[in-house]
Amino acid sequence: MTAAPEPGRTGIVDAHHHLWTRARHPQPWIDPVTMAAIDADFEPADLAPLARSAGVTATVVVQSIASETETVDLLGVAAEATVISGVVGWVDLTAEDVTERLDELQAARGGEHLVGIRHLVQSEPDPAYLDRPDVRRGIAAVGAAGLVFDLLVRQHQLPMAARLTRDLPEVSFVLDHLAKPAIGQPEMAEWSRDLRSLAASPNTTAKISGLVTEVPLAHWTPEDLRPAVEDALDVFGPDRLMFGSDWPVCLLASSYQRWVDTLAELLDGQDGTESVWGGTARRVYGLAGS
Repeated sequence: MTAAPEPGRTGIVDAHHHLWTRARHPQPWIDPVTMAAIDADFEPADLAPLARSAGVTATVVVQSIASETETVDLLGVAAEATVISGVVGWVDLTAEDVTERLDELQAARGGEHLVGIRHLVQSEPDPAYLDRPDVRRGIAAVGAAGLVFDLLVRQHQLPMAARLTRDLPEVSFVLDHLAKPAIGQPEMAEWSRDLRSLAASPNTTAKISGLVTEVPLAHWTPEDLRPAVEDALDVFGPDRLMFGSDWPVCLLASSYQRWVDTLAELLDGQDGTESVWGGTARRVYGLAGS
């Protein structure tokens, strides 16, 4: 039986975090009242000591706004920050020249760190957004460029995501935050069913991330999160799951270290957890030198 890395050990890959400097890239989604803990700038120097203390040796930084300029800047950061091994950026999937735009990003400074593309599907008002031909054409172009497509969807959008992954088997998909399950609510049963449908697509993996901000409790415990983590392990298996901190968003409910410790507790005694802690992210994102 394999053991999860103990907090503080090296070799962990954080497959999901963010960085932003608001003067250059405003974050209009941050409510300064209810989200005061993250109403600030977060840069590589802020992340480095937290990652090092937790035993994280490589990370994937993920876009937070719909901006190719932000992606170019993140690639530049990755070119200098040794801990950042990958960038999941943004491109207009519906653009006629989406292939050329992806080529430009890959040719930019730090472009070798571009490992994926993400769109904020969770905020799209169109309930059939991922069914649209123009969107699917763009996602197919992402796959043709050798990049992963990160699925940022909410629980009710899982059936649409499952259709997409079945219809585009040549694209590698990563589900962010396990689709933000309604933890502790009756809707969890529907989430579990729909997650299983998505997991039936072998070209799909998922991140155990973003759960602490989905718990409707002021003082959550690891046991509150256990049903979601155990369901994910059951339907995907550890070799199709990866750890993500969702820092700094996690700071709304948890410190970086507390989330690492919590996941270690929840994975304790499970087989194959070295995949969750790094193996899956390295394989899926093709992280070099991590």
